[in-house]
Amino acid sequence: MTGADIAGLIAAGVFAILVALLAVPILKLGRVFDELRAAVREISDGTSPLLQEVTTTVTTTNEQLRKVDGITTNVSDASANVTAVSSLFAAVVGRPLIKVAAFSEGVRAAVNRPAKPARRSR
Repeated sequence: MTGADIAGLIAAGVFAILVALLAVPILKLGRVFDELRAAVREISDGTSPLLQEVTTTVTTTNEQLRKVDGITTNVSDASANVTAVSSLFAAVVGRPLIKVAAFSEGVRAAVNRPAKPARRSR
């Protein structure tokens, strides 16, 4: 064997050791990828029912919001009706009642006014 052959054998041995040392992290990385694949599968399997529940919840919420919208519309109409009745009551009963109260107050003030004393002549 010549020196070049020995150098080639040493280089081949170093290369084999390097490949062996790099194989360990590559094997560990393979296990990490296996775990990652299992985790993604588990998340995917859990996401489908969750999305179905969310869809059902959103549908139910939309139905309830439609009902609340109807109730709000009815309350708004009732409020407008109460306002109209209140205005009508104030116009029909309130103004004449205020006039009667003012008249009665004027009569009471006139009746309760003390008589003026007569003036003395000098």
